Amino acid sequence: MATSNAELEIVKQLFSTLSADDKKSFLKSIKSKEKSGSNFAFTKDIKECPHCKSAHFTKNGKNGNSQRFICKDCCKTFTTSNNTILFATKKDMTTWKLFIHCLVEKYSIRKTAKICNINTHTAFNWRHKILDALQEMQENVKLDGIIEADETFMPISYKGHHKDFNFPRSAKHRGTANTKRGLSKELVCIPCVVNLDGKSIAKISNLGKPNIVSLSRVIQGRIERESIFVTDSLRSYLKLSNEMSLNHIRIPRNKHSNGSFNIQVVNNYHSCLKSMLVYNFKGVSTKYLNNYLVYHNFVNFTKETNLEKEQILFKHILETNCLVKSANIVDRPAVPLLVA
Repeated sequence: MATSNAELEIVKQLFSTLSADDKKSFLKSIKSKEKSGSNFAFTKDIKECPHCKSAHFTKNGKNGNSQRFICKDCCKTFTTSNNTILFATKKDMTTWKLFIHCLVEKYSIRKTAKICNINTHTAFNWRHKILDALQEMQENVKLDGIIEADETFMPISYKGHHKDFNFPRSAKHRGTANTKRGLSKELVCIPCVVNLDGKSIAKISNLGKPNIVSLSRVIQGRIERESIFVTDSLRSYLKLSNEMSLNHIRIPRNKHSNGSFNIQVVNNYHSCLKSMLVYNFKGVSTKYLNNYLVYHNFVNFTKETNLEKEQILFKHILETNCLVKSANIVDRPAVPLLVA
């Protein structure tokens, strides 16, 4: 704080030495930078009408700095932001960029809301709209090279607002053990697959111990043929690797490696994931866990710098259709399973 005050005094002293014209031009340049966020122009390539999917449309004036179009078939108008997260937003692009910065820095909802000067409910909805858009990026990820796979487990969490919600079990207090021992149905299974290039795949599959069906729902078709597939001794991986034509290397039971191969990268992936969920977000509801898995994949595991991640994410939400409504975010299933 002392350093900031000292820097401010230096700026004031330098400003006082300027002529009247220089002071005006300096203040004008600052105001123009502040307005640049609200004057942001969308660059999304429009190929069809978002209402009727027709390719027959023309320009129809502008709304602020955004180009409007009118469809010749359904006669409805639309802009470049239709069907994106930013459609009908009441905040300028400076606020959205600041929010994405907070997202990449893994700030809490309350801290993010304070920095961006928005409501905590708005911050929560924005976070999950962006993470929903990231799910599409996740679906296009394919792994190759040396790939490590292992599963991790987390207790089912019903954290959040419980209005009109029938609690399926007695409340579990923080710090107490599960009522069932071992890999029971009180734990969600999360198969995780990573390679050495910073790409990763993870998703909730089932409750308790995984099987070939649950693993296949997450991994099938996501790994290039002839890749080196390193796993522990779980037998389900053996059949899955044969079906996918992978070079399978199994780590024997009670061993940490097989020659020069191990699964330390995916184990570190699990550690970073749980650390983020506990220390940054104080635990998350199982309802939203798939979104936080994508969050972890993008923010913690990819090798780009934070600035590059912010640029990639902002560009992605501009170009990606995402029709989720704020009112529907809380209506998701409490435990989203691929295999019942």
